[in-house]
Amino acid sequence: MAACIFFSIPIFIIFTLASSTTVTPSSDLVRSSCLHATFPKVCIHTLSLYKGPAATPRELAQAAIKVSISRATKASEYLSGLQKEADRKEKGALKDCASQIADSVDDLRNTLSELKELRRGTFRWQMSNAKTWVSAALTNEDTCLDGFKEIEGSVRSDIKRKVTNVAKVTSNALYLINRLDHP
Repeated sequence: MAACIFFSIPIFIIFTLASSTTVTPSSDLVRSSCLHATFPKVCIHTLSLYKGPAATPRELAQAAIKVSISRATKASEYLSGLQKEADRKEKGALKDCASQIADSVDDLRNTLSELKELRRGTFRWQMSNAKTWVSAALTNEDTCLDGFKEIEGSVRSDIKRKVTNVAKVTSNALYLINRLDHP
């Protein structure tokens, strides 16, 4: 009886710990995948913190897209909120930028859907679509910043910082997508 209890407690602890832990990407996979990314430190940092399955390069690319979607969504919401307090010149730039970042979110969601459905027979076509959408998202993010070239002050620097952060994670996502070589 005592032996039965002795063995059941460690098994109970193992099951309890296993069910309560959050699955995060393997640090080896993240580091080796992000090593040559455009922004390796950002890549490693954001994907190391990602809470979800990412045990393969494909899942890691999907995780990178999800991070980009999340950051772009927050940036778009932030930009929309700033419009209430902005002057006329800032308001126009903010409205355009928020719209462009919202378009980026749509492009990134399309990419994520495509990556989830990769198939052998249509792999090249699907990868072309995914790369095109992520590239379009990057273009939108860059165009957003162009609207603030004539605007000075803290609004410009704050927006530049936020949108540049979104562009960095999006660029890294594109890099990880480019590393995929089969479905």
